[in-house]
Amino acid sequence: MPTRLYRIVAVVLAAAIVTGTGVAWSKIRSFESGINHISPAALGGGGEDGAIDVLLVGMDSRTDAHGNPLSPEELATLRAGDDEATNTDTIILVRIPNNGKSATAISIPRDSYVDAPGIGRMKINGVYGSVHLEKLKKLVEEQGVDPAVAEPEATEAGREALIKTVANLTGVTVDHYAEIGLLGFALITDALGGVDVCLKNPVYEPLSGADFPAGWQKLDGPQALSFVRQRHDLPRGDLDRVVRQQVVMASLAHQVISGNTLSSPATLNRLEEAVQRSVVLSDGWDVMQFAEQLQKLAAGNVAFATIPVLDESGWSDDGMQSVVRVDPNEVHEWVKSLLQEQDAGKTEELAFSPSKTAVEVVNATDINGLAASVSAVLTQKGFAEGPIGNHEAGILDTSAVLAPSADDVGAQEVSKDLGGLPINADPNVPPGTVRVVLGNDYTGPGGGLDGIDPTVQTADPAATESTGDDAPPPPSPIITAGSDSPECVN
Repeated sequence: MPTRLYRIVAVVLAAAIVTGTGVAWSKIRSFESGINHISPAALGGGGEDGAIDVLLVGMDSRTDAHGNPLSPEELATLRAGDDEATNTDTIILVRIPNNGKSATAISIPRDSYVDAPGIGRMKINGVYGSVHLEKLKKLVEEQGVDPAVAEPEATEAGREALIKTVANLTGVTVDHYAEIGLLGFALITDALGGVDVCLKNPVYEPLSGADFPAGWQKLDGPQALSFVRQRHDLPRGDLDRVVRQQVVMASLAHQVISGNTLSSPATLNRLEEAVQRSVVLSDGWDVMQFAEQLQKLAAGNVAFATIPVLDESGWSDDGMQSVVRVDPNEVHEWVKSLLQEQDAGKTEELAFSPSKTAVEVVNATDINGLAASVSAVLTQKGFAEGPIGNHEAGILDTSAVLAPSADDVGAQEVSKDLGGLPINADPNVPPGTVRVVLGNDYTGPGGGLDGIDPTVQTADPAATESTGDDAPPPPSPIITAGSDSPECVN
């Protein structure tokens, strides 16, 4: 899971340092010099359009990036235990397009049941470990190779298999590979001064060590690790865990891109030490070229999404394992569409959800209850309910939607849901808010002409939809790094 941070450090870091702080390139190069580099044969050479696709992998390992065991104190701090594991509990595909308009991080749930080329159908988080173990046994038990010599070759085989599996699932050729373990995530988070998160409800889950109150809070490295590792006692299980990973990534990316986090030499030194000890990178990265691409990015154009799933509580073909069922064809089309939209710079539109917009409704007619009726329509569609009331200046002939800007995505959705009302920019309307002014010309939903009184509809429409075993779960939200405040999650 910690993988997310590697990228924010190794490159977003590079761009932010050079463009924002003027730190010499020799410092950037020093980050690379002490990193464990690998050369997976399964990697591509970059797309024809110059886009870079990076596979970020978070390992549930009890060693550092150079294979050295973590100390008992470190294991205790991370609540990791001492059982060695090779599960890839975080798998994220990152696209940085050549046009520099956006960056997209696509999460693949660890229990996704996929076709692993040359292996068969299995959970994607077990591909690396399964191939690693098989290769190790073959080398040591059948060929008599010394285990110390066989281990690197087995590890490389596991990485190769995972790279091929992700490419097969998403339809995207992986150009670069990055890997980080439990310790690395905690160290890098601490090096950046902690991470801001927000919880909808308090949580206490001893297995992961998650013990947090509701609301906004800043977490240190070990706390952040517990936050992103919790998967029990969450409404959507591993899907909620993935969302937690994404909000942490978004918060860290926002800190690095939007702030002066990297202006401190002490911070850079801590980052260098953390990265060199905990990050594995593939060879062949042109950091300067990558930094040039990232210079064009704004934090609001960095999006985090999760592949669509068919069943979050499915079963493997043999009925022996609980898995997350996915449709490879659907994943292919979804990834293709998402990346095209992101390449066009449509992050804000992709990340929009009605709940992010509060709607005030003002009645500028003599029809009693009109504002409440229209407000109920919008609330049922998922918008946050704002104040309702009468227009202080009296009756108006025309209706309108007022927003901080005419291209406000929330205003556009409200306008569409109310029959195409005109949108007017009003600097007095706070960000994240839309004000609907209902005039005598209003004939849209909630106006009474449709024969429906929405004030008596109290059920959430989503709750009335099919919830049978064949109904796929709702899509996970798309989260961006553009907000100064972290998004509250389960």
